[in-house]
Amino acid sequence: MGIISNLIDNNRGRMLCLPAHGHGVAIPNSFKRLLRLKAGIWDVPELPGFGGPLIAEGVVQQSQSFAADAMGAKRCWYGVNGATGLLQSALLGVARPGEAVLIPRNAHKSLIQACVIGGLTPVIYEVPFLVDRGHNAPPDEMWLQEVIDSLPMEGLAIAAAVLLHPTYHGYALDIKPLVDQLHEVGLPVLVDEAHGTHLAAEVGEGLPPSALKSGADLIVNSLHKSGLGLSQTAVLWLKGDLVDVTRLEQSIELFQTSSPSSLLLASCESALDEWNTPNGLERLKSAVQQAREISRKLLNHGLPLLETQDPLRLILHTASVGINGFEADKWFLDRGLIAELPEPGCITFCLGFSPQKGVSDLINKHWQDLLAFKKDTTPFHDFVPPPSKRVVVPAVKPLRAFKGPTRIVALSEAVGEVVAELICPYPPGIPLVIPGEKIDQAMGDWLVKQKKMWVGNVPDQLAVLI
Repeated sequence: MGIISNLIDNNRGRMLCLPAHGHGVAIPNSFKRLLRLKAGIWDVPELPGFGGPLIAEGVVQQSQSFAADAMGAKRCWYGVNGATGLLQSALLGVARPGEAVLIPRNAHKSLIQACVIGGLTPVIYEVPFLVDRGHNAPPDEMWLQEVIDSLPMEGLAIAAAVLLHPTYHGYALDIKPLVDQLHEVGLPVLVDEAHGTHLAAEVGEGLPPSALKSGADLIVNSLHKSGLGLSQTAVLWLKGDLVDVTRLEQSIELFQTSSPSSLLLASCESALDEWNTPNGLERLKSAVQQAREISRKLLNHGLPLLETQDPLRLILHTASVGINGFEADKWFLDRGLIAELPEPGCITFCLGFSPQKGVSDLINKHWQDLLAFKKDTTPFHDFVPPPSKRVVVPAVKPLRAFKGPTRIVALSEAVGEVVAELICPYPPGIPLVIPGEKIDQAMGDWLVKQKKMWVGNVPDQLAVLI
């Protein structure tokens, strides 16, 4: 039928979205040479001498060792199931069934799914909330200390903690002090740095430091979100001595295919190699400088951009002029400009690492046309955080909630019920509620309000435990 092939072939829009290689423009030259070979010749099995991410010998293992040395890590593993697979592997590699893990409220849904699979209890901690836009911000040391002081002292064995750095939108602080705080209370630290691979290149340019320099024990990078890899490519880094390597590799094997794509493995290698070369670093610097220039031009045109610590994320604050981000996204999409993330109050463009000639004029033109079309609008700032405590423990373990007998209720009638599923707009993939949470009146009212804001992304009904 060729439906998928035709769609890919006909995709002619200006892509300001992931993957970050910009429709192939910024893919490393070494990998482009591989793609130019006879079609399919690069699709090879785990032949003797080739190996794989979990095989002790072979060129894949050599490549992983070179990458780890270059980044100052103890070990690394390439992933062909995205950051999702490696985040889940890492979490189950540091926590056993029945244990708990400390996870931020704005964690990716893959970590909650790992808790379901592994029989873990997620201890959810709130993070700062920016009411003018509806985004989560990273916690600072004082905030995290309040979280630590609020942890339940009995009944839960907390095995590890998760930090998110940077957020999907590019908000970031130096997380080393946070890692140190968590280490002081005996917790190994997993950092979801899916959107921060490029930070490890340390090109300066005012970028926040990478988690690889923070003392964290496990760090996951997505190589298509913030590197030059193909979709599904990722890498897991190990540092320090707090993690059992044997258990970790057993967990990786649970979540990764036994027949990894040689093409994706080569993409992992080329994406990481690129920023260990002078030319690659120079291209990264140029992309950052280009992104800052685009922001400067748009601000000069009066566009309401939000400040973020990653200049490669361009956030248009549509709520500030009374326009819903989903409406703005459709407007841009209909005119061939493809954004990454629409939300009720914003729309985020990912500039990536390819040249973006003329993109500031293009965004400005479509935005000014949208303002002229909308004419009379009133700014809105109607964003409220989830009405929960600093630390929340689900009423029921997620595994039991997910696998237990359920019935379906209307979202508006869920107060008093224990939720048996994820409610999670995607993207950004941050759950509003997780399996095992009990809905009180405040949370019920908040969810109903979210449904009205995230049109089409929050269901009318949900499964609850009987």
